[in-house]
Parts: sequence; structure tokens; C-alpha cells
Amino acid sequence: MASLTKRLPILEKLSAKREANDYINPYLAGLLLGLVLFTAFFVTGSGLGASGGLNRLLVVVQDAIAPAHVDRTPYLLAMAGGDRNPLDSWVVFMTVGTIAGGFVAGWLNGRSRFETIKGPRITNQTRWLLAFIGGAFMGYGARMARGCTSGQALSGGAVLSVGSWAFMFAVFAGAYALAAVMRKVWN
Repeated sequence: MASLTKRLPILEKLSAKREANDYINPYLAGLLLGLVLFTAFFVTGSGLGASGGLNRLLVVVQDAIAPAHVDRTPYLLAMAGGDRNPLDSWVVFMTVGTIAGGFVAGWLNGRSRFETIKGPRITNQTRWLLAFIGGAFMGYGARMARGCTSGQALSGGAVLSVGSWAFMFAVFAGAYALAAVMRKVWN
């Protein structure tokens, strides 16, 4: 990575060591997140979540590569069939804004850098492979569940949906069980 940052000055500037600011108080962060969620329900009639926006971005690519497939698949057709533009949804702008806002906040607070965080006995390649596999499972699960964990936990939990609460307890139980196994690989 060092040779890449020397060849691309913008990467060198972005990854330069800066003093990291303290994190926000978690209680204040929770209060602010609750206000954002309430505002989302009030303004849009929907909660927050990431998979809907990412899904629509992927449908744009699918429609460019295989438009006939999109036109034959009812789920995709509802977003991109005919004259519909999959990017014509507020959730796309929320997703892009969340990603951009995360990068800007990280950079402004001195927390943006190119690094691979891993345990001492795991290689960078293994860490990236496990991250990719985990992300693929999460993405597939989000589409199967018709929503991501953030949408289920924040939006479903906020409206006291029993299914969302059951889902989140299952996610935490599964994560703790998998963490016990993966700790051996990580450490």
C-alpha cells in the first residue's frame, strides 16, 4: 500500500497521519440516531436501512448488462422495468449520502486510513477473504429477509415489530456463537 500512496498523491494526502478526535458520547449518538429515525418516519413514511439503496444501485448495473432478465423478473421489474429508473428513489440518495458522510466524517476526525485490521495469526488475504464471504452472506440474507440488519433493528425495532426483535436476538446469538469459533482463526 505504501508504494501505491507514493504514486498517487491524493491517496498519500488522504492517508496521512492525523490526530484522531474522540468519539461522540454513545448516549448522545443514540439520541441523535433516534431523532434521525423519527424524522425519516415523519418525512418519508419509511424507516432507515441500507440494502434497499444498494439493491437499486445493483439493479442499474443489471439493467445495463441484461435488460431482458430485468424485464422477465417481477421483483426487478418493479424497480427498473419499462420507463422506470431504479435510481428514482429517496433510499438511493440516503445510501449514497450515508457512504459519503461516513468518509467525510472519518476524514474530518482523523480516522480515515487504508489499513487491514486483523489478528496476529491471520494473513491479510485470509482476512479479506473472510470479510468478503461474510459480506456475501449478509447481502444474500438481507435480500432473503427483504431488508438489512440496520433496517430490521432500527426501523422494525422502533415500531415494536415482533419479527424484527426476534430477528435481532437471532443475529446477536448467531454472532456470539460464530465469534467463539472465529476467535481461534483471528487470534
